[in-house]
Amino acid sequence: MEEVIIGLDIGGTSIKIGFLQRDGNIIHKWEIPTNKSNNGIYIVDEIWQSITEQLVSLEMDKKEIVKIGTGAPGFIEKETGMVYETTNMGWKNFELAKRLKELANVPVYVENDANMAALGENWKGSGNQAKDLIFVTLGTGVGSGIIANGKILNGRNGTAGEIGHLTVEPGGYLCNCGRKGCLETIASATGVVRQAMDKMEEHPKSSLAAYYKENGIITSKEIFKFASQGDTICGEIVTRTTDMLGVALADVSVIINPSKIIIGGGMSKAGDALLEPVAHAFHKHALGRISEVCEITIATLGNDAGIIGACTL
Repeated sequence: MEEVIIGLDIGGTSIKIGFLQRDGNIIHKWEIPTNKSNNGIYIVDEIWQSITEQLVSLEMDKKEIVKIGTGAPGFIEKETGMVYETTNMGWKNFELAKRLKELANVPVYVENDANMAALGENWKGSGNQAKDLIFVTLGTGVGSGIIANGKILNGRNGTAGEIGHLTVEPGGYLCNCGRKGCLETIASATGVVRQAMDKMEEHPKSSLAAYYKENGIITSKEIFKFASQGDTICGEIVTRTTDMLGVALADVSVIINPSKIIIGGGMSKAGDALLEPVAHAFHKHALGRISEVCEITIATLGNDAGIIGACTL
């Protein structure tokens, strides 16, 4: 009988689930939508129902499951698996590990989702098992995980390494955390679109405004695309975004002196259009001795990083 580790990556839109071997190889993976109704009270039951259905479909025995590793957004106490708060699902003081263990009857380990992705990307992705690494994921928000001397940083109550909540623009946009001017309000996909909306108000006759008027929507993907095609306004947005991210990473790097900085998340699909200006800003502002030994690269595992990271727990 093969020993199986279940990897869970719980997100605000979807939940990624995988059956994995101990060496991190994925046996089977799938996704289910995240049911956020009634403050996410049904999420754990629906996860276990889906796992049970897959076990039947694959003719696997429940006894093959030996452990569960789980990534979830928000502030998490690693020792107890308690999710203190998730702004996008409604959980508050939610006993995630306890709930899963009651259903599965196996040990359950819980970690912040960005930390999980950092562990996965470092183990099987572009990190190459670096001892000192910064992982940042650019999506709806800015998530991050920091590995120092081979271990993920958690802090006193699971709040360490939250780069997205560095103040980069005092008095700037209001962040979901309640403070103003966080990196997340600029360098996330949401932040890029917010900047674009402001620019369209200033320049109502611009090509960007015309595109928005015709399509009724604009995403960070289009903004990076238009910038690469020479659109001045979009170019200004990309420059401001990548500058602030590069400076923030340079500042954080003084603390852990990383050999690798990995950028993941939906915005990382912009590839070199994102990577090159961020790397330029980083190397321009970083301490020389830090810049010399640090490589900035794009994540390679995509949506699998979180469930692979579960195995490292």
